Amino acid sequence: MAYDPRGDHGAPGGGYDTGGFVRARGRRPVTDYGSTIAHWMRNRQPRSKGAFRGEAERPSASYIVDMLPPLARVTNPADSVPTKHLHSSLNKIKHPVNVVRWTPEGRRLLTASSSGEFTLWNGTGFNFETIMQAHDVAIRALAYSHSDDWLISADHDGIIKYWQPNFNNVQVIQGHHDPIRDLAFSPNDSKFVTASDDSSLKIFDFAAGNAESTFQGHGWDAKSCDWHPTKGLIVSGSKDHLVKLWDPRTQRCLTTLHGHKNTITKTSFERVMGWCLATSARDQTARVFDIRMMRDICLLRGHEKDISTLSWHPIHSNLLSTGGSEGSLFHYLLDEPNTPPGQAISAAVYESPDPQTAPAQSIYPAHKVPFAHDFAIWSLDWHPLGHILASGSNDRITRFWSRGRPGETDIFQDRYHIGEAAAEAQGTWDRRGGRRQRQEEEEQELEDEMDGLVDQKMPLRQPALAFPGLPGLSLPANAPAPQIPGTGTIPTGVAPPPMPFPIPGTTGAPPLPLPANLDVNNPADLAKISELMRKAGVVPPPPPPGMPPPPGFVPPNFPMPPGMLPGFPPPPVFAQGGAGMQADDSNGNRRRAPLPSQEESLRMEQKKGNYTRVR
Repeated sequence: MAYDPRGDHGAPGGGYDTGGFVRARGRRPVTDYGSTIAHWMRNRQPRSKGAFRGEAERPSASYIVDMLPPLARVTNPADSVPTKHLHSSLNKIKHPVNVVRWTPEGRRLLTASSSGEFTLWNGTGFNFETIMQAHDVAIRALAYSHSDDWLISADHDGIIKYWQPNFNNVQVIQGHHDPIRDLAFSPNDSKFVTASDDSSLKIFDFAAGNAESTFQGHGWDAKSCDWHPTKGLIVSGSKDHLVKLWDPRTQRCLTTLHGHKNTITKTSFERVMGWCLATSARDQTARVFDIRMMRDICLLRGHEKDISTLSWHPIHSNLLSTGGSEGSLFHYLLDEPNTPPGQAISAAVYESPDPQTAPAQSIYPAHKVPFAHDFAIWSLDWHPLGHILASGSNDRITRFWSRGRPGETDIFQDRYHIGEAAAEAQGTWDRRGGRRQRQEEEEQELEDEMDGLVDQKMPLRQPALAFPGLPGLSLPANAPAPQIPGTGTIPTGVAPPPMPFPIPGTTGAPPLPLPANLDVNNPADLAKISELMRKAGVVPPPPPPGMPPPPGFVPPNFPMPPGMLPGFPPPPVFAQGGAGMQADDSNGNRRRAPLPSQEESLRMEQKKGNYTRVR
């Protein structure tokens, strides 16, 4: 992987020459997996012959070019444990990140926030790409189809939306009347299941968009669900501390797993082998069940607070990552107990004479990142290649994690492993430099957001031919040019026709003659002319209809509007908002009226089912 240090790891050995914070480089760090994939494909061979004939890595910086992707070391999951912090991404307007999902091709990371927004982050440079308002309320769940052709999202109001890969919204359905906490596609993508706070699970037909069956059996809110990647098997976890397995064909509960003592926060099937089920709960533990025996085989310990989420590695079936409610990030190797000193070593269930009655084996984390986030980690998701782990937290930050490069020894002394105070004492992190780095990152994200993609939901404004001089009237795009006498435009390259008479003041025409005894610099006073006409007994002519007379030039018996002084018509006075936006209520008082276009747009949206709920 190719990535550059950004402040936390500035000097060799974790120290700094001047004892201060090394200013981050101007260029953005990039994680490029192309060279590792090409290196592996060039030197790979059948697994029966060793699977790889290239040079093995050694703990030296010169072996960075020899790094291999996780797919090249399927028997060494420890080499894929993400111990290094790569980048922290945050929006200009920050909201808690509820869900993170890598796009199927792995080029971007999609995050869903509590404000109902989708944000796309680049998968190699981790910079901002685009943001859009996907839902009106907080988004609670996301799921890509196995065919990579569809994305479904669910929010706190129970609304489900269908999205194409280009984030074009094609369908909106009301799945539940309570918040939807989780959803998952069936193996053939023809159906999907949802778990809601109304304690029920529903199976929807994806093409028809309607609910086919409802599972009732939990005594409290259903917090999580998952569909087996190859079988007709659904798992659900609830606030009633129970994990249930369902048959989607008959809506029958196959079994109930009584392992946890508090609310179930996450349930997930293992995707490589398909024989294990992982669950996490607020009892500070996670459990791994073998669905062939319908019992727990591993008890994951080590967390001091509730476990809020977990995620399986896409390549290694024995690597599991968990996120805690206090912001810690732990990684477990299920075939390595890692029992701490002073604790009794427990045997594996499969090695027991009676696997049905043997206690679950206690597994402790192979690696800990205690200060990964400041608050609860709500979502974890692995890159499809398995080299980057993304985490979304209640601290409104999305972070990217990867394995360390050969020769790096200071990554275990950063502020994410030992805390800010200890890292500042050791000189591996500076508080002022950290704030400066955060400010630089926010400025960079702001620049990226300004240069980001256009919101896919807003249609582009298309120019249309309009009648000149008639605002608001437009023509179709392929209509001929308007032919209104006196307003049409002259085609390019065609000389205008000559006028039948010369216009005074133009070239070749004499100017208009001025009246005698008329001084241009001293114009006539209309008030004096009106007084002279009255003395001579001449009646002044009335002004044109609809136009007030000039000051002092009021003919006799001319009706004056109420409140207007004779000879001094006041200018028209409009309330704030201008003329045309005022209306009279029943009492005769002025009030602001909405534009007709707003009312029409609101009616159209309400016909679609939007903006009908009273806030």
